[in-house]
Amino acid sequence: MRETQTRKADHLRICLDEDVQFHANTNGLERYRFTHCCLPELNRSEINLTTTFLGKKLGAPLLISSMTGGTEQAQMINYRLGEVAQRYQLAMGVGSQRVVVENPQVAETFAVRSLAPDILLFANLGAVQLNYQYGIDECLRVVDLLEADALILHLNPLQECIQPQGDTNFRGLLNKIAHLCQQLPVPVIAKEVGNGISAPMAQKLIEAGVTAIDVAGAGGTSWAKVESERALNVQQRRLGLTFADWGLPTAECITSIRAIAPTVPLIASGGLRNGMDVAKAIALGSDLAGLALPFLQAASESTNAVDALVQLLIAEITTVLFCTGNATLSQLKHSKALQRLG
Repeated sequence: MRETQTRKADHLRICLDEDVQFHANTNGLERYRFTHCCLPELNRSEINLTTTFLGKKLGAPLLISSMTGGTEQAQMINYRLGEVAQRYQLAMGVGSQRVVVENPQVAETFAVRSLAPDILLFANLGAVQLNYQYGIDECLRVVDLLEADALILHLNPLQECIQPQGDTNFRGLLNKIAHLCQQLPVPVIAKEVGNGISAPMAQKLIEAGVTAIDVAGAGGTSWAKVESERALNVQQRRLGLTFADWGLPTAECITSIRAIAPTVPLIASGGLRNGMDVAKAIALGSDLAGLALPFLQAASESTNAVDALVQLLIAEITTVLFCTGNATLSQLKHSKALQRLG
């Protein structure tokens, strides 16, 4: 119980203070460029960034990606994020709620619904926990505690391999996920943690009953590096560094999954750092774009810093639409404004 909370605190500290970003591998979005439109025939003030995801209207195609919970610092971060998500009607996920299953006393560190009564809110558990005594009851508990609209099941085999005492029995999980999807009264979202979901795996997850996919590709925070920083011995540390740049680039995940699943609700995350990245992800076929590190850094500073970040992201996305001659996200997605270089 205490070990999980300590791990949460370590993760926050390492992500904020250490260089744990991908270096050799990128999110792949730099391989694309928008075609500039010098005469957009639009009034910028009329550009509309609203969208709908899982039946809920959002003010912009932004997801505050799952990050944290379980500690005092995590509570402050989640509350600041929830307040701003409500203000701009953004989607939000919380960090893994395994810690609250083990210790219900930390439930308040995740309790953002009172601050954000109307947002699209995602609960979160590691899929591998279904092989470690977790089932429908635990999943229902975290959904109910958060008053969540959906449950993220995160997939993190590489992280578990490197994490001290990681949970590495992934055998038979697909069938357990399928069973859970049948029983759970809210949608299930399958999400990687930064190494990407391939098209064949996405197809299997969709067939199992998963409602949406969050690709969480390579190019952002490397959880192999994060766990390397927490290593208890030389082997764990070197293992994390060897696999520091392992994974499928986010852009590649989006395009390959869209090719085989044209209508599945699709979230792009993994190394997105600004509104240009968000717009590229939307143009490639995603419905929503998730950012973690930029929100974590801002929320660690203040609520005002989170608000300023959202305003900047919205301004950047709006500028892309304006300078490509698209009035809506749907128009951008169906335009040919984004070109692959080379």
